[in-house]
Amino acid sequence: MFKGVLLDLGGVVFTGDTPLPGAIAAIERLRAAGLPLRFVTNITRQPRRSVIAQLRGMGIAVEQDEVLTPAIAARAYLQVHGLTPHLLLHPALLEDFAGLSTGKPDAVVVGDAGEAFTYEALNTAFRVLTGGAAFLALARNRAFRDGDGELSLDAGPFVTALEYAAGRQATVFGKPAPGYFLAAVASIGCKPDEAVMVGDDAESDVGGAIGAGLAGVLIRTGKYRQGDESMCSTAPTVLVADLAAAANWILEKMR
Repeated sequence: MFKGVLLDLGGVVFTGDTPLPGAIAAIERLRAAGLPLRFVTNITRQPRRSVIAQLRGMGIAVEQDEVLTPAIAARAYLQVHGLTPHLLLHPALLEDFAGLSTGKPDAVVVGDAGEAFTYEALNTAFRVLTGGAAFLALARNRAFRDGDGELSLDAGPFVTALEYAAGRQATVFGKPAPGYFLAAVASIGCKPDEAVMVGDDAESDVGGAIGAGLAGVLIRTGKYRQGDESMCSTAPTVLVADLAAAANWILEKMR
């Protein structure tokens, strides 16, 4: 029996600013069954404030502590370790790092910077890394479903390029890092094997969740492409059409 549900956002709940068919009703059914929800996203072009506002604007009631973002996790890490960041991020995300220490950076933080991924910006980050700075990546997804319905490059290819150039491995804060899923589960107050993750990304959402001890539901919306389930070292717990079908499966397991 599940005691908590983790949901990806882009490609699962919505595309752009439009809820996917049946998604809002599915969320309401899960809540009505008494299941705590956590929206576990790798969005790194929006601050958490904006993500929450976007969900509420769609009619989805959500509290701040129900939304987990890599930026908030990375900010906490920087504060705990007393690090000064060099930020290679989308301009909209900078507010999540406001008020941190300034001066000579000893950590590079990379998210989905979008058009800010220029040669100059990447080379500056590379030079800070070769100077010995810690390397923090908010996510390493390959691509995401953009607002125009097409796939766009995510942060992963740029993180990989910097890893190759600097000869360093980044510490990843978003999915598929096990700690990201475990933090979400801990905030619910259940065990990993009592929680289920629903996502459209076979590697980051489902493979990462299963690796952390959760069940993983892969849905055929968003970035999913036929055969993606074969990309997981462990097969998804179940493959279904969409979030509505995922909710049906979860609620059936509750009976």
